[in-house]
Amino acid sequence: MRITYLHQYFKTPGMAGATRSYEMARRLVERGHEVHLITGDPDGGRDRTTVEAGVVVHWLAVPYSNAMSYRRRIRAFVDYVCRSAVVAGRLRHDLVFATSTPLTVAIPGAYAALRRRVPMVLEVRDLWPELPIALGALRSPVSRWAARWLEGWAYRRAAHVIALSPGMATGIRRRNPRVPVTVVPNSCDRELFAGADRAGAALRERTPWLGDRPLILYAGTLGLVNGVDYLVRMAARLAGTDPEARIVIVGDGRMRDQVRGLAAELGVLDRNLFLLGPVAKTEVVAFFGACDLAVSVTVDVPELAHNSANKVFDGLAAGRPVAVNHGGWIADLITETGAGLVLPPGDPAGAAAATAAFLRDRAAVAAARAAARDLARHRFDRDLLFRDFERVLTGVAGLPPARDRGVSRAYRGQ
Repeated sequence: MRITYLHQYFKTPGMAGATRSYEMARRLVERGHEVHLITGDPDGGRDRTTVEAGVVVHWLAVPYSNAMSYRRRIRAFVDYVCRSAVVAGRLRHDLVFATSTPLTVAIPGAYAALRRRVPMVLEVRDLWPELPIALGALRSPVSRWAARWLEGWAYRRAAHVIALSPGMATGIRRRNPRVPVTVVPNSCDRELFAGADRAGAALRERTPWLGDRPLILYAGTLGLVNGVDYLVRMAARLAGTDPEARIVIVGDGRMRDQVRGLAAELGVLDRNLFLLGPVAKTEVVAFFGACDLAVSVTVDVPELAHNSANKVFDGLAAGRPVAVNHGGWIADLITETGAGLVLPPGDPAGAAAATAAFLRDRAAVAAARAAARDLARHRFDRDLLFRDFERVLTGVAGLPPARDRGVSRAYRGQ
C-alpha cells in the first residue's frame, strides 16, 4: 500500500521529542508498505528529502517550536497546510494518514485524499479545540466557532479516526457518532529501552551531584500546559524534608525561563533540582534508566485528563514507576496496577510527601517496577499496538496486511 503520512512535528530518534510517527512509519515499511512522510523542519532550513529507516521524509522549511507565541504558531500551522498540500497533492497513494495536533493537518490530508480519490485516516493526539479553549488560546467567539467547525469538518472527511486514549475516543464519538474510532495509545519502545539499566548506571557514575541519590525525572516539553512549576515547588518542600532526593527536568519549551527563575527564587536550582536542555530520544534512555520515579505533570485543567503522554510510556518501557498529577485513564491505570503514584493536583507539598514516602519504601518501589515492566510488555508494547494501527489502515483501504498479499506496488512518482 502506498501511504502519504502527514505530521507537522515528525522526529527521528536522533532528535529530541516524541517518535510515535517514526516508529509507526518504519514498521509500515517493514511490512511492505511504502511511506512518504511530509513534515516541517523545526530549524526552518531548506526544503529537502531524506530517507529515514526506509521512510521517505519530505522536510519543509516550516519552523516550529513550543517557545513560539500563539500568533507565530498559527502562522506556522497555516504555512504547513499550504506547503504540505502542494507536496501531498503530487504524490500517488492508496491512503492518506494525517496525525493531529494541530488539527489543521486534516486540511492537506483531505485535499490529497480527494485529489486521488482515496480515503483519509485521521489520528487525534489531543482533543481539539477543547484544549486550546480551556487554556485560553482561543478566546474570541469567532475563533472558537471556526475551530469547532474545523473539528466537525475533519471528522466528516475521515474514513476512520485513531484516538490515543479512551477519553479522546468518547469525545470524538460525541462530536460525530458516525465516524469509526479505534484507540491506539502511545506505546513502549522496549527494544530502544532494553539497555536503560546499564545506561542509567553509567549516567549516575559520571554525574557527581547524582551518584546513588533518589532521582525523580521529568523528561518532556516545558510548555504552558505542562505546569512544570509544580515540580519546582515539590523540590522546595523536598529540600527541607529529603535533601538528598534529586529532581531532574530534561527538555525545553515556552516556560523554560519561568521555571528556571522560580527554581532560583525558591533556592532549589542546582541544589536539589537540575534543569537540563533537550536531548535526543536515544540519549534520554539513560535518564529513564537512572531514575527511581518518572513523572508526567500538567496544569490542573480537567480537559487534560485524556492525555497520552509519551513520558509515561517511556518510563514503563524502562521498567520505572510513573507518577501523574491528574485524573483520567492513566491515573486509573496506575491505581489498578500499582505501577506508580497518583499525585494530588494543585498540591506540590502533598506530592513531595507522597513521593518521599514512596521512595523510602524499597518494597513498594520494587513492586511498582515489576508492574511497570508488565504493562510495557503485555499492554503497551509498540509491536503489539502497531498491529491494531496497521489493521485500521489496511481495513480502510480495503486491503489485507501487506505481507499477506505480497509486496506492495512501487511509488510511481510525485
